[in-house]
Amino acid sequence: MEKTIIPNVLTIAGVDPSGGAGVLADIKAISALGGYGCGVIAALTAQNTCAVTGVCPVPASFVREQLETLFEDVRIDAVKIGMLSDVAVIEEVARALDRYRPRFVVLDPVMIAKSGDRLLPENCVQALKTKLLPLATVLTPNLPEAAVLAGEAEITQEGQMQALADKLLPLMGKDSWLLLKGGHLTGAEVPDLLTNGEVNVVFKADRIETKNTHGTGCTLSSALATLLPQCETVPEAVEKAKKYLWEAISHSGELTVGHGHGPVHHFYRFLTR
Repeated sequence: MEKTIIPNVLTIAGVDPSGGAGVLADIKAISALGGYGCGVIAALTAQNTCAVTGVCPVPASFVREQLETLFEDVRIDAVKIGMLSDVAVIEEVARALDRYRPRFVVLDPVMIAKSGDRLLPENCVQALKTKLLPLATVLTPNLPEAAVLAGEAEITQEGQMQALADKLLPLMGKDSWLLLKGGHLTGAEVPDLLTNGEVNVVFKADRIETKNTHGTGCTLSSALATLLPQCETVPEAVEKAKKYLWEAISHSGELTVGHGHGPVHHFYRFLTR
């Protein structure tokens, strides 16, 4: 019997001290889904469930040193990219991906926190579009992020999602997929559109009435990065990642963390109240 290889999954992102988003949330999701988590720290934040009070980018030269040291030793099967708040850091990450060529890259273009605080400076948007979007296997923007990347007004109807996706796909590589998340729309169901320009799949899930949505984007993208090496197709990995996130949100009430937007329950399968 062929031995199952546990995927090594790297998250390149910022640190949220509350543990609900960023690298700490990513490592939880990676571990919960059977991966071995590695982390390169690209930014520090002063943050809780209510607000982001400060952002401190890690020097680009040290991000480069972290990446080179890790890749030279550890087989990386998939990479998840989250918060990158400095142009030079974006360039170093792009350079490392181009050099080491990991099989899967999931790009979550983190721009705005659940608290409404902006995490990506405007001068970084163009660098993100030109340097990292072409290298992504899957791009996972929510509707506000997608609007910024496309240079369009934010859409308000599910029927507008395909047209928005059509504007983003040309910015990506020829074998890339876009997962456009519809959580900001209203309605009892949340629609997400997965497309590569030829195949279109709409995933719908019942909306969960809860304020515990801190780090949902981080969790979904890191879950997807972990599942891609374990699945036959991208749509299969997306379906499983979305199911995991839905359950993590459903069980979030078992946690008591902070007074604002609480985190999801990454380890709901293992830790019960």
